[in-house]
Amino acid sequence: RGPGLVSDTFSAAEAVERLKGEAAIGHTRYSTQGGSSADNIQPLFANLGASSFALAHNGNLTNARILRSRLMRDGALFRSTADTEVFLHLAARSQAPTLPERVIEACLQVTGSYALVILGREMLIGARDPVGIRPLVLGDKDGAPVLASETCALDLIGADYVRDVEPGEMVVCTRDGVVSRRVTPATGPARPCVFELIYFARPNSMIEGKSVYELRKEMGRQLARDTGVEADIVSPIPESGVPAAIGYAAEAGLPFELGIIRSHYVGRTFIAPSQNMRELGVKRKHSINHSEMRGKRVVFVDDTLVRGTTSRQLVRMAKAAGAREVHMRIASPPIKFPDYYGIDTPTREELMSAQHSTEEIRTQIEADSLEFLSLEGFYAALGKGERDAASPAFADHCYTGEYPTALPDQVRALREASIEQLSLLDEPG
Repeated sequence: RGPGLVSDTFSAAEAVERLKGEAAIGHTRYSTQGGSSADNIQPLFANLGASSFALAHNGNLTNARILRSRLMRDGALFRSTADTEVFLHLAARSQAPTLPERVIEACLQVTGSYALVILGREMLIGARDPVGIRPLVLGDKDGAPVLASETCALDLIGADYVRDVEPGEMVVCTRDGVVSRRVTPATGPARPCVFELIYFARPNSMIEGKSVYELRKEMGRQLARDTGVEADIVSPIPESGVPAAIGYAAEAGLPFELGIIRSHYVGRTFIAPSQNMRELGVKRKHSINHSEMRGKRVVFVDDTLVRGTTSRQLVRMAKAAGAREVHMRIASPPIKFPDYYGIDTPTREELMSAQHSTEEIRTQIEADSLEFLSLEGFYAALGKGERDAASPAFADHCYTGEYPTALPDQVRALREASIEQLSLLDEPG
């Protein structure tokens, strides 16, 4: 385990030399809940003698603070600040006779999102939250089971895709095969987080049997049908805007051109810790292709607009390069609410669409026009028809504010804030 890129931590040869055995789990992540302390690097390990296990977790628990407080009162010692360690303690303190039963006990006490991989001495376990917010797939490589967040990981190692792990399901993999167990009742069909579809999943992955690349192209086609504008070229904001821009250009009958060239040596800018660093990151990450900008009416297509940092910088750079007009098109609805399930979106105060109208955002990013894909268009593009308000096909809370699980930690934080505010009102003056 270590911070930084996998290649910074160990080479493949070193990993093989250092890590003995015939089964393994691993995890790469950027920090969300708990921060980026070295103690938070996964997998986490519980030394319980014959029952020892290692655990890695994708997602965020929405009652982790409450559970942590309870466990600490009962004498649990925490090494990390990550919500994942709550799972570790709940399973370790269970009196159940087997590791799968310990994991089930832990899962029954948490709320929020999780895809888990757990390695015991005699088994590999995968489990998924009852809503199916975070993805988990089961594969097979020459008779050996493989668990991964995305199908593209299976392709990389030459494994076959078997199926998605169902919401609320556990798969227990041993020498005797793979056994499915029900952890929690599924609350209905899987509701994958929309951010997996529009941003996080690799384009060559499959979600619910559908190509992410094709879904993103269809979002672009729907965006062009709904928000078309007279222009000369369509250019993606690379890399995540490329499939949608291809779809937009095809539907609009406009040339698809690379008006922006992306450096592959700079990471994601929306998770940089400060506004100055985000703005500097945009300039280092993107360069304008002057020959495609000069004298053109340009449609920039991106997957999302969070803080507006990237959009404003790129509009300015394009106009400085001679673009006559710059029109911004976003292949998803406006993000108005924060996420509590493992996507590091900022507080509502930092979300541009939560604070400003589309026209106000257009003015701030200095574009000639700005349009988002509507929520109705989003569902249509993904082949779901009209959104079912009682049972949406996706976890779309960042657009609607309708969260798919309870948020106990947030409720407690609001109550504590209100108590503090009330006590301040009691202060003299």
